[in-house]
Amino acid sequence: MNAKATSPEPVVLVVDDAIDSIHMLSDALEAEHMTVLVALEGQQALTITRNITPDIILLDALMPHMDGFETCEHLKRNPRLTNVPVIFMTGLSDTEHVVKGLGAGGVDYITKPINPEELVARMKVHIANARLTLSAHRALDTAGQYLFAIDREGRLLWTTPQVQEQLDSAGLQNPEAQTTLASQLREWLSHQPETGHKLPLTPMARHLTLEFLAPLNETDLLLRLLEQRPENSETQSLRHTFGVTSREADVLLWIAQGKTNREIGQILSMSPRTVNKHLEQVFRKLEVDNRTSAAAAAIRCMARH
Repeated sequence: MNAKATSPEPVVLVVDDAIDSIHMLSDALEAEHMTVLVALEGQQALTITRNITPDIILLDALMPHMDGFETCEHLKRNPRLTNVPVIFMTGLSDTEHVVKGLGAGGVDYITKPINPEELVARMKVHIANARLTLSAHRALDTAGQYLFAIDREGRLLWTTPQVQEQLDSAGLQNPEAQTTLASQLREWLSHQPETGHKLPLTPMARHLTLEFLAPLNETDLLLRLLEQRPENSETQSLRHTFGVTSREADVLLWIAQGKTNREIGQILSMSPRTVNKHLEQVFRKLEVDNRTSAAAAAIRCMARH
């Protein structure tokens, strides 16, 4: 089961192939009431984080088989680790390796030999910042704003907890599914979607739809996750009787209940202008001239079923 540790103590994952370094770090961090998990190489770190989400990761830059930079890139492909800070530990302080570590997804670096007091001070700052970010994301979920961000390659940058739960439930947490999702997102983005445009996640997750909200900056984009409820019997009746699309049937249903275009737009997460475009098609298909006549036809249809 994927779960974040429930202990109030921060959970630290130390990834280092040097046993002496691990002993020193474990002693220093446990003295600060932190829970320490240990991985001796990159692949072991990936295995551990499939089931546990640490609060922070200390990552040795130079390790055999998979170095710290590659390990960090793999870790950051796990959406649950997006906001988990990674501090690189390295004996290399030249600009090239510092830039490489930050480019791989690290937030900080500390050079060896490590000063435990300096390390703990930096860790506390990064853990506090990460928890503030998580609190903000949870607040968005509480407000019903299931938001997440992607880059222009379709890769997830961060998600709110509810979004991550929905993606996990839909089976989109494994690397293959994430690659497929990124490919679908890249294709969608190539068509320059505008605010309010939607992408149903079929056939990957038939009940989920993505809505484009806005660019966050030159490289990152903000999206909302929508969970589509199964079509109800009234909508089915309208669709089959009048030959309208599912979305047009949704608009017609709310027209029959006396809702304005603005209210329908809020209910269906679309702009009033889009509602009006759907309504134009509804008038044509129902062969009526106004919303009153359309509403009357819809009410008669639903009364018969």
